[in-house]
Amino acid sequence: MLHLTCPNCGVTGEETEFHPGGEAHLKRFGPGSSDEDFRDYLFQRENPRGVHFERWRHQFGCGKWFHAARDTRTLEVFGTYTAQTSTVPDDIIAAVKARRPDWEPEA
Repeated sequence: MLHLTCPNCGVTGEETEFHPGGEAHLKRFGPGSSDEDFRDYLFQRENPRGVHFERWRHQFGCGKWFHAARDTRTLEVFGTYTAQTSTVPDDIIAAVKARRPDWEPEA
């Protein structure tokens, strides 16, 4: 069972209190984008074994969205941060590297 902490209201709970929203940090394409860009935005998602950055919503709490860094193999949560953050915070990267020294963030 995952245990997540909402960075917006500070409540820690089991994953049943939250709702997953897919991959975090996706680039949206606006009007005038190609069909391929829009198709990729809608359907092409990373599904790695290992460290992954995801969107979650505090469904039975404050209702706000946030991002979580976790390992998809072990379900270990490295940290959470607000959805308004466009890049992964340095403290989250440090927490991942502390437990997975060989991991490197994608460019």
